[in-house]
Amino acid sequence: MHQAKLTLDPAFTIAPVRRRTFGTFVEHLGRCVYTGIYEPGHPAADEDGFRRDVLDLTRELGVSVVRYPGGNFVSGYRWEDGIGPVSQRPRRLDLAWHSTETNEVGVDEFVRWCRKAGVEPMMAVNLGTRGIAEALDLLEYCNHPSGTALSDLRVAGGSKEPHGIRMWCLGNELDGPWQTGHKTAHEYGRLAAETARAMRTIDPALELVACGSSGSGMPTFGAWEATVLEETYDVVDYISCHAYYQEHDGDLGSFLACSTDMEYFIRSVVATADSVGARLKSRKRIDVSFDEWNIWYQTRNRDAEPLTDWPVAPRLLEDQYHLADAVAFGGLLITLLRNSDRVTAACLAQLVNVIAPIMTEPGGRVWRQSTFHPFAQASRHASGDVLRVEPVTPSYETKAYGEVPVMDAVATHGEDGTTVFAVNRSADRPVSLEIDARALGGVRVVEATTLTDPDVYARNTADEPDRITPRANPDVEADPLRVLLPPVSWNVIRLA
Repeated sequence: MHQAKLTLDPAFTIAPVRRRTFGTFVEHLGRCVYTGIYEPGHPAADEDGFRRDVLDLTRELGVSVVRYPGGNFVSGYRWEDGIGPVSQRPRRLDLAWHSTETNEVGVDEFVRWCRKAGVEPMMAVNLGTRGIAEALDLLEYCNHPSGTALSDLRVAGGSKEPHGIRMWCLGNELDGPWQTGHKTAHEYGRLAAETARAMRTIDPALELVACGSSGSGMPTFGAWEATVLEETYDVVDYISCHAYYQEHDGDLGSFLACSTDMEYFIRSVVATADSVGARLKSRKRIDVSFDEWNIWYQTRNRDAEPLTDWPVAPRLLEDQYHLADAVAFGGLLITLLRNSDRVTAACLAQLVNVIAPIMTEPGGRVWRQSTFHPFAQASRHASGDVLRVEPVTPSYETKAYGEVPVMDAVATHGEDGTTVFAVNRSADRPVSLEIDARALGGVRVVEATTLTDPDVYARNTADEPDRITPRANPDVEADPLRVLLPPVSWNVIRLA
């Protein structure tokens, strides 16, 4: 058995918990939209064609903000295709995912879905095949009250009140050669800066996100951020990060420690942003929007048969997540929370069916994947301030990251109490975690749950939807406070 310890003290805070940390992502990709959030004719469909069962699970998941409509999709998207009478909307080829886009769901439908789900919309503009004028048109359509051609078009379509979208992404992954409209850092930086300046003439209070690198492994990583921010520093609020992880060649130990790379990614981008700010002699601080992150088995999907036609909503990227995925996922959540001083927004990609915590069948059932639970628990229980905890824990050697801690943890503290989120990365040994909570006064454990299973590759399915689900942890001692964390587990310990 491993021994570990951490100390909780409300005097040592990192930053407030950011509600936007618990964002997700809806892209016109595979079955995320069609037969995902939207399926007219389904027994659970409402009057607008949205699946009530998916809406219910979105609320249970605790989503705060949803990024839309992409992703790679946005770099070829004509937003005008998705407004007006549905029967008159054009069908288009989507080059990003080799599909046919019907445009049954567009900006107005998406915002209507957001209102029903109780989430904030985050909109991305197309800076791949389009530019400043189209971004301004979309902003006017969405946010201007009325009295102009585009705002009156929205009103005529049934959306009398402006959509009031505050956060806008200036394109998507334009450092990637796979992106329609791929650009150099200088080309993108100039376009993003001019687009941002123009958008701010309509609304100076917008929150704007410049594209950072598509991953820390990109050959232009670091240099891309520096060049883009030199152009955009004064007119944007965020630089984006995107990262996906998977288990490679049976290397479970490295996979469970993949948050080590996310930590490196965040710190590198923050250091680069601050360096640019110093060179520009600016007192402004750029935050990080980690607006795509998840477990994604990209090598598995690359081996899939390529599409030979242009189907509508094909099954794409429908990863089935197991326990080990959920524990690695939980480690990524811990890292995002621990960096709440600079990561002030994040979006899990994606929400439904496509590398998602929620799965559906057309006309049929809906269920929670294993990764649903860490996200839902963190969103529900993380409140107040993120505490700086320095776990004392054994380490182990990994092929990918060298020596890493066996246990990782973060804590939050607020009026509703204190919560510790912890993962045990050991494949075969439990961790006896001692929590020093003296600085909190006479608190006690009010709930301790663990997400684990004897089979680290066990999954939830439509027939067995609760195989991987949080269960009460029976191994809790009151004085001193000790909690036994099973091997390969995500754990939530609440004190009050």
